[in-house]
Amino acid sequence: MHGKKAWVTLAGVFVLFTVVVPLANAPDYAIALVGKLACYALVGVAMDLIWGFAGILSLGHGVFFALGGYAMGMYLMRSIGEQGVYRNRLPDFMVFLDWKELPWFWRGMDNFALALVVVLVVPASLAYAFGYFAFRSRIRGVYFSIITQALTFAMMLLFFRNDTGFGGNNGLTDFKAIYGYPLAARSTKVGLYILSVVFLFLGYLVCRFLVTSRLGRILRAIRDAESRLMFSGYDPRRYKLFVWTLSAVLCSVAGALYVPQVGIINPSEMQPSNSVEMAIWVAVGGRSTLLGAAVGAILVNAAKSWFTVAVPEAWLYVLGAIFIAVTLFLPKGIVGTLDRSSTLSS
Repeated sequence: MHGKKAWVTLAGVFVLFTVVVPLANAPDYAIALVGKLACYALVGVAMDLIWGFAGILSLGHGVFFALGGYAMGMYLMRSIGEQGVYRNRLPDFMVFLDWKELPWFWRGMDNFALALVVVLVVPASLAYAFGYFAFRSRIRGVYFSIITQALTFAMMLLFFRNDTGFGGNNGLTDFKAIYGYPLAARSTKVGLYILSVVFLFLGYLVCRFLVTSRLGRILRAIRDAESRLMFSGYDPRRYKLFVWTLSAVLCSVAGALYVPQVGIINPSEMQPSNSVEMAIWVAVGGRSTLLGAAVGAILVNAAKSWFTVAVPEAWLYVLGAIFIAVTLFLPKGIVGTLDRSSTLSS
């Protein structure tokens, strides 16, 4: 649990990123980059909630991130109206593929409120249904991880198909505005960046509240001795299903904030390697810390942004080296090791 000094520091960091940075006249690309890192950090917190505290290692959370992104992308595509390349009410990719009418699941997506509902409800429904059957079947450990990876691979193949109605290989792009605000305007970029940071801190606070409550103690018991918890009269499935679904929703919100800042969403966001990277973020920062998961996501993706520009062919090797180094020398992650060192010194 955070002490008073830690909460003051956290509040200071929040003010720094939501007030000072936007007023510092940073370049647009820097604002967009930090906004993306904030989205990734929210995903890291969501991953740590289920893996670090409940012992549920998901290798398929890229699906929920992408679904939130696609829901926002559909709204942004519908908001273009007749400003697209073909000057048609249908999205450009539909005109190119000779679609004659809008699919039923696209109808109403020009309404911002409905798009927000879809961002929350669709990933939550998929996560709940998947988790319900998986947890009811007592699937856990490495078997659960493999099934989640199969889920993300299947969804990726589905979205790659042109006849699915989500843009196929190219995905959704060429966005113009969000809620009437031009995406190219600096004020919109700053607004999206601030929203990303705000939702990161809100997500962190919600998860911190949960893991420091009675629910958090039950989650740790599920992680450490699920069978013993069952013999004590608890039903672990309900608790796992709750945090699993909540984690999926947090990832979806991160994806919805991510898409208007990068300007594209395609099936590559669902590739299994992306979900594996999410687990690496948590391992690097420190499991069961929440803050460490956010730090790990920021550090790894900041390194990725630099390497993929400077030495793109070396990034995967660097990522593997980072994971091996953390596993061997910092098994508790960066923040976990620092917490332990400060506890021992005191």
